[in-house]
Amino acid sequence: MLETRTAAPALPSELQSPRAKLVYLYLTTNGDATVSEMGDSLGMKKISLYSILKTLKREGMVDCDGESYQLN
Repeated sequence: MLETRTAAPALPSELQSPRAKLVYLYLTTNGDATVSEMGDSLGMKKISLYSILKTLKREGMVDCDGESYQLN
């Protein structure tokens, strides 16, 4: 039987930080999430996530709706 594989989502070339790439991929696979959800799932501190999300938002890659972040 043939095994089908799904292609990994393409990462924007602007993403240099491994942690930013991790957050981007998390939002790619989960749609949207709060900082608490990302912290619990990724094992990252909230302060680090806020910094990464601020940068991603400034670059136009993510948007925030209340407490929930999602990719643009």
